[in-house]
Amino acid sequence: MTADIAKISTTPGHAIPPFPRHAITTHLPTWQAVLDFADRKPEIMTMFKSMYPRMMLHRDVIELAGSVLKFAKAPEGQTCFLYPSLEAAESQVKFSTDPRRKEAMLKKEDLNLRVFDIDVRYYAVFFDAKKTPMTMPFWTNAGIGVSSRMAEQSLQHIDQLKEVSLSSVFSAPPPANGQPKESSAEYKTQERIASLLERAPVGGARDIKVKADDVYFFQTGMAAIWWVHEYLIGARNGTSILYGYAFHSTPHVLEDFGPAYKLFGNGSTEELDELESFLETEKKEGRKVQAIWAEFPANPMLTIPDLSRLRKLADTYDVVLCVDDTVGSFCNVDVMGADGADIVLTSLTKSFSGYADVMGGSAVLNPLTKSYSELKEVFTKRYHNDVCPLDLEALEHNSRDYLERSKAFNYKAEFLVNWLEKKAKDPNSAVKEVMYPSCHPQRPNYDARKRPTTAEFEAGYGCLFSVEFDNVPETIAFYDTMSKYIHIGPHLGAHRTLVLCYVKAIYAKGLDHVAPFGLHETAIRVSVGSEDDPEQLLEVFKIAVAEADALKAKSEDAEKAPTAVASVS
Repeated sequence: MTADIAKISTTPGHAIPPFPRHAITTHLPTWQAVLDFADRKPEIMTMFKSMYPRMMLHRDVIELAGSVLKFAKAPEGQTCFLYPSLEAAESQVKFSTDPRRKEAMLKKEDLNLRVFDIDVRYYAVFFDAKKTPMTMPFWTNAGIGVSSRMAEQSLQHIDQLKEVSLSSVFSAPPPANGQPKESSAEYKTQERIASLLERAPVGGARDIKVKADDVYFFQTGMAAIWWVHEYLIGARNGTSILYGYAFHSTPHVLEDFGPAYKLFGNGSTEELDELESFLETEKKEGRKVQAIWAEFPANPMLTIPDLSRLRKLADTYDVVLCVDDTVGSFCNVDVMGADGADIVLTSLTKSFSGYADVMGGSAVLNPLTKSYSELKEVFTKRYHNDVCPLDLEALEHNSRDYLERSKAFNYKAEFLVNWLEKKAKDPNSAVKEVMYPSCHPQRPNYDARKRPTTAEFEAGYGCLFSVEFDNVPETIAFYDTMSKYIHIGPHLGAHRTLVLCYVKAIYAKGLDHVAPFGLHETAIRVSVGSEDDPEQLLEVFKIAVAEADALKAKSEDAEKAPTAVASVS
């Protein structure tokens, strides 16, 4: 069976093929490698030539920072993070010196903000390189640092590098946020997203539609969440609520940067009742709640919130509803409308781009909810586009075949899930459960937002699913076998299939914290690739599951053996 299936030849620590300069992936095979990465063992860390740019700085960003350090005659042992705006750099300083950081808090004198011009302006935060572990969480979770394309472009003009007085920057008026030209990649992508949000809406065509200027761009999906959270703090300073356990950086942003945070991590119907009680109590006590945040569906456990009820709660208690539709994706789900989100947030890095070579995020204001006018005023006042134009060009180009790729995502994921579901029902199989909207107990919540079928596109359930095994040894058997044939890495919505022991990799030292929310180390996250052959993918899954099943059978035989011996004697 295995003879016809090619094994992975990608070098560990390198991007998945075709290895573009701005790749945002890596291949890190085997369970043990994940453990070594969690421990930051030097032999693993030195392997990485490519990595998700929020997790590790891209080589072009590192090179540009090195040039700035050299030009600035920074003391030996110093490093710096580069940001595209003053507000972003100041936020790094604010985060690093926040008393809530406790033992990780830096003193103001530990950080030095300086400004440099090359082809564009950079705001550099200098600090002792030994303190990088204390400052890195901001780069990772906020996602508002400079991009690799921005750095690559500036390296070509490094001879123009000069320092600018920080006092002159503070005294200068803020740049105007003019409307993009209709011929620009920014405007074309705004129009594309607005059109996708109005394509086959649930309930039929709407009188009031999303316009291009309701679409706002950010450097990453997390940057969209971080900036919107900042805007809401300024406008409605109060508690942020997370309903359902979201992608790991989102809880960090809401908890680490906001005034107050409340988690309803299971995303269950019972927790909706608890959420309503909480909102009622906060209202009676005169405490402000600024926003409810939810993913549709959640990454990686695919829980699906009841958006209609969340909308009613948001209206009743005057709360902004923010929904991240990255996993469901524009083409499949409609989370807008009068009973939808006030703000739709999306990591454009994922399915929308589809080729794992550019980062980006969007926030879209819903013109049909009562908070629209207020939010429009906030965004008009606060928003500044920090996205590198070259990244917008890449997003515009990549997303031209978004619907076609999404057809492949939907079909292949459901094709594999259907087979895995049968294995989960087999008592002899190590497969315990499959998590995917099509087979999830909360599927009615998804189907209520699933776009109607048109001649152009049939909505499905997305590219992402998780499969859970009975125990850790069986999970490892599956995972290590898969890593021979499928790329292992932290991304979704790419051209190639990616597998990751997400919970183990992200929460290696905090498994007890996330277990109550259904996140277990025995769960493996799978993102199908748009270019991979579904039949071949299924064969790989059959091989890997067979390894886990064989280990289960061996363990069960071993358990029975002593009983058999005892009965003979």
